[in-house]
Amino acid sequence: MPRPCRRAEEDAPTMTAIRRAGRGVGIAGAVVLGALGLGFGISRAATAPPASIGANPPGTVFYAVASGLAKVATEAGTARLTVQPYTGTSTFIPLMEGGELEFGVVNAIDMGLAYRGPGFKIGGRNPFSPAPGIRLVMRGSPLLIGLLVKKDSPIRAVQDVRGKRVTGEYPAHLAVWYNMLGLLASGGLAWSDVKVVPVPAVNEGLDALVQGRADVSTFALGGAKVKEADASVGVRFLSTDCSPDGEARLRKAVPGYYPRWAKAGSSTGIVEDTCLVAYDLYLGAGRGVADALVEAVLRGVWEHIDKLAPIHPVLREWTRERAVDPDVTIPYHPGAVRFYRERGVWKAEMDQAQQRLLGS
Repeated sequence: MPRPCRRAEEDAPTMTAIRRAGRGVGIAGAVVLGALGLGFGISRAATAPPASIGANPPGTVFYAVASGLAKVATEAGTARLTVQPYTGTSTFIPLMEGGELEFGVVNAIDMGLAYRGPGFKIGGRNPFSPAPGIRLVMRGSPLLIGLLVKKDSPIRAVQDVRGKRVTGEYPAHLAVWYNMLGLLASGGLAWSDVKVVPVPAVNEGLDALVQGRADVSTFALGGAKVKEADASVGVRFLSTDCSPDGEARLRKAVPGYYPRWAKAGSSTGIVEDTCLVAYDLYLGAGRGVADALVEAVLRGVWEHIDKLAPIHPVLREWTRERAVDPDVTIPYHPGAVRFYRERGVWKAEMDQAQQRLLGS
C-alpha cells in the first residue's frame, strides 16, 4: 500500500490529539498545495489544526476534488489540509477506520459497503474491509462516469461491448469494479459477456485502452487523464442505456447509481449527447476525528463555497444545498450534525435518516 512521505519534525503536542494521520505535508500534498498557490493560505492557517484528505491518484477527479477542498479550507484559515493520494478508496478507507487518516473523498457506494460490512453486498460481493466508524461530513457533487473507447472504434453503444476486451478486476481500486458492473448492466450485459483485461486501478485501465490492450475502459468525466488519452490517441465516451428498462437495470445492479445526460462538447470525450452514470461524492471522516476539526473544515468550505467552482468543473455542484440529504449511505459525523443544526439546514427528516443509519 503506498503511503505518503513524512517530514522529520513532529507536530506540536497540542495538535497530536486532533490529528491522527498525515503529520506534516507529504511530498504529493506539498506539490498540490504549491501548485494551487496556497502559500498565503498556509501562513494564515499556520495555527489551524492540520489534517490530511485521502484521494485517488493524480489525474483522477477524486484527486482534483480533494485538492479543491484542501485549497479552500486552508486559504480560509480554519484548517490546514494536505492531500494524500492512494491507489484507490479500498486502500485508504481502512486507514480512515483505523484512525490513521482524518478525511477522504469517497463515493457513496463504497462508503455504504464499507460502513455496513460483509452482510451487505452489491453484485454478489462486498470486498471492502468493514469500517463501521467512518462518518459523513458533507455530501458533495455527483460524479459522472462512462465507458471509454478510442475515437475511431466501431463500438457505438453499450450493447456493442459484448465480446470485447474490457478492463476489469481492479483489486486496488474496487470502486471501479462496481462502476463497470453498473455500466455493463445498463445495457443488459454482465462480466461474463466480455473478455476481462485485468488491471489494478482506474489509471492503469485507461493506459490499457491507450496502449491497445483493451477495447473498452472506464473513467470519470473531466478527469485529467482522459485529456491525456484524448491528446494521445483520441477517445470518446459511449452512451449507456437511458431507456426506462436500462435505468431499471442500472439501479438494480448498483443501488445509488442513476443515469444523467452530458451535452455534446461539454467535456473531453463527449462528442455527442451522451448518457452516463452518476453517483454522489462524499467528504468522509475517519474514526475518532474530533468534532472541532470536522467543524473547522466544514466552516472553511461552507463560508467560501463559491471558490470551489472555478477549481474544477465537477465542483460546480458541490453546494450548500447538496450538503445535507436523507438519501445518504452512512451517518453524519456528530460535529457535522451540530454544524448543520446551527445553520438551520438539519431538518426533522434528517434525524430519522440518522437514526436509521445508526441502527437505533
